[in-house]
Amino acid sequence: MIKFLSELVTKERFLKFHKVLDLRTRYITVVLEDLFQTHNASAVLRTCDCLGIQDVHFIENQFFFNENPEVALGSSKWLSLLRYHQYENNTLSTINFLKEQGYRIVATTPHTNEVSLENLSLSSGKIALLFGSELPGLSDIAMQNADEFVKIEMYGFTESFNISISVALFLYQLTTKLRNSDINWQLEESEKDELLVKWLKTSIKDSENIIKQYFKS
Repeated sequence: MIKFLSELVTKERFLKFHKVLDLRTRYITVVLEDLFQTHNASAVLRTCDCLGIQDVHFIENQFFFNENPEVALGSSKWLSLLRYHQYENNTLSTINFLKEQGYRIVATTPHTNEVSLENLSLSSGKIALLFGSELPGLSDIAMQNADEFVKIEMYGFTESFNISISVALFLYQLTTKLRNSDINWQLEESEKDELLVKWLKTSIKDSENIIKQYFKS
């Protein structure tokens, strides 16, 4: 399938896909709890794509994510978006799912036992960075079930950054540190192949019908 679809895109685009896949990671993932600001949530997607984060999880208890195309600039089609809204409260089930996948749940909020971003350990295992809405912050359930707490050191009077800025600061520092480490942070070959097929389909007009004709022949 990859060989067939690759012949329908330019060589330059196909090589770009491979280059990006080699820099993609699921070692760090982003979790957004009830983020109702469409502009901010869309900016987060753009940041995740730019910094090589593949998965973004949306906990939708009260608010559903709606993308702002002018802000996201098409970044969502290259990401894996996972949305949780089947229950009245989806926070605990999402956290438990991520823990089953081997993630440490790291709440990005001031707390009595928080560590600074600079001191957050990457070698202790995969990280799911949990962000809440700007005004209410993370829910009590999220806080009670987090494994660790981390903050960005502040040097002014304002106590926090805009949520999209916070995500960008966290991810830039952590991904830079990760790529300079000995940690095995890259995707498995099977994951790369799965994403490559998805991206090829996204890039080819009427790809589903083309694939159907391919199998018929």
